[in-house]
Amino acid sequence: MSKLNQIKAPIDNELNLFETKFREAMRSTVPLLDTIMNYIIKRKGKQIRPIFVFFSAKLFNNINDSTYRAASLVELLHTATLVHDDVVDDSDERRGFFSINALWKNKIAVLVGDYLLSRGLLLSVQNKDYHLLEIVSNAVKEMSEGELLQIEKTRNLNLSEEVYYDIIRKKTASLIASCCAIGAASAGANEVQIEQMRLFGEKIGIAFQMKDDLMDYGDDDIGKPKGIDLKEKKLTLPIIYTLNQAEPKVRSKIISTIKNHHNNKKKVAEVIDYVNAHNGIAYTKKAMNQYKEEALSILNELPDSEVKENVRQLVEFIIDRNH
Repeated sequence: MSKLNQIKAPIDNELNLFETKFREAMRSTVPLLDTIMNYIIKRKGKQIRPIFVFFSAKLFNNINDSTYRAASLVELLHTATLVHDDVVDDSDERRGFFSINALWKNKIAVLVGDYLLSRGLLLSVQNKDYHLLEIVSNAVKEMSEGELLQIEKTRNLNLSEEVYYDIIRKKTASLIASCCAIGAASAGANEVQIEQMRLFGEKIGIAFQMKDDLMDYGDDDIGKPKGIDLKEKKLTLPIIYTLNQAEPKVRSKIISTIKNHHNNKKKVAEVIDYVNAHNGIAYTKKAMNQYKEEALSILNELPDSEVKENVRQLVEFIIDRNH
């Protein structure tokens, strides 16, 4: 049994029931749309987001019908943003599968994203889950802002740490924050507790993104560095820190590689080596662990329970994972 399977074992029954409810929420009478929905369900990932929703609900009382709708809402809106992201990025692949736009072209992919978005909105409105809808809608707004901020700020490749944190807080952390907040809200937590869980999720989300950034540099046991972020001209914390510490001549050379030679494997490998040698990795690991500890300190304020221990293990898993 994998580490993640062990961690989520206490909510396996709930996750299985959620799968059924989620499939139901995606069903369409239009054959093409139903085919695409089935394709999306088959290629789902680790279910990290629903796991956070269910554990957050269990921390505050227990899982109920509202929690299942909350998890479905998050997944519907998140999947909609992924489908649209693949169109924006002109990406042919997601998690080793063909993207929707690769198989059915951009026009259909955009409409599929719109459909998923509307299903999420209807699920909430029809059940009068307005407080849940507000939490997740705010996350989608922030994700869109984060993407646009990244496009705007990375054009000139002059990114400060402050802007980097703003981008990842919006792009990645806001969704995990909404999972924790919406789970707590579905279980009847009060406003203070919901905000507490939102902040917990935000800190985990930031650490989660930093772990992704590190894996691009061959962090720990994943073998050769990928360098995908550099090839896509994305500035992450290891490179931002290194650029800010480098002498002007070296800085210019690195920026030139990212701008003009990002498809040159040898030059990208040189940049990765330089980042490794000049503490870009160590600095990012330290920042990541700081956010992890801040998240755990929020968790520690809650009453002790088995669920709390599961959530702590989930946090450790996110930081220790190698893919």
